[in-house]
Amino acid sequence: MSEPTGVIHDIGYQRYTGPRLGRRHVFGAMYIHGVRTAFGLGRSAKAKIFPWLVVGIVLMVAAAVTAIRSQIGEVVMTYAQFADAMSWLVIFFVAVAAPELVSRDLRSGVLPLYFSRPVPQADYPLAKLLALITALFLLLGAPQLLMFLGGAFTADGMGAVWDELLDLLPGLLYAGLWAVVFASVGLLVASMTGKRAFAAGGIVAVFLMTTPIVGILSVLPSQAANQLSGIASPPTLVQGVGIWAMRDLLITDLAEGAGPDLGPYGPVYALAAVALVAGCVALLLARYKKVAAR
Repeated sequence: MSEPTGVIHDIGYQRYTGPRLGRRHVFGAMYIHGVRTAFGLGRSAKAKIFPWLVVGIVLMVAAAVTAIRSQIGEVVMTYAQFADAMSWLVIFFVAVAAPELVSRDLRSGVLPLYFSRPVPQADYPLAKLLALITALFLLLGAPQLLMFLGGAFTADGMGAVWDELLDLLPGLLYAGLWAVVFASVGLLVASMTGKRAFAAGGIVAVFLMTTPIVGILSVLPSQAANQLSGIASPPTLVQGVGIWAMRDLLITDLAEGAGPDLGPYGPVYALAAVALVAGCVALLLARYKKVAAR
């Protein structure tokens, strides 16, 4: 009778006996990881080049605006105008960051690992969306804080500092509006494919190819079509909401033609922005519900 040849090796596997954190900690971990991913933190040097190039550009613009203001003693760019001026950089930042947040996971097939744990299906896309919103808000808000500090140090008295703060707050709210709308649209587009190049191209196309539609509608003989034309494109939609909500702050932009002429349709722009964000979030949740069911 032959001797058994099998050997059982004890390699030290042990059961986990530490604390088991709940849903809030899992969501927080995905959110923090998403914010870091948007800026390339914790990844290769190549992944950091574009995000931090954009960050450097917006900070340099803010520093230049602050320096010019300190020299001539006049405001050359309001906080809200700064967000408008940086909108093109925001589009390209979304086109790079959104695919990194979701397309990579789709292509590598790690989503079943996320959904195999007792985590609600909605938590993954919502954490990624909140991370992208935060990254975009930091991208636009941090330079505004730099501009505020420059204005505050050159202000004459605490009253002037308070006035500067009152100018800053609407600008931060406007930056938040840019972040919410652009993140919602960008992440939805990126979630449709696991190929980052296709996702990035799709995001840029959605934002830029809708601009000619605004131009066509704005030259139609109908005044209503002209005033509602800005709804057709996310950038002009955001500008329209900002002009309606903060007309006193943005009236210079409107006078120079940098934003759409709303006429009496300001509330329509606001409702359209809410509907756009809500629709994108609903489609994003439906998309990941379908992915989880595979």
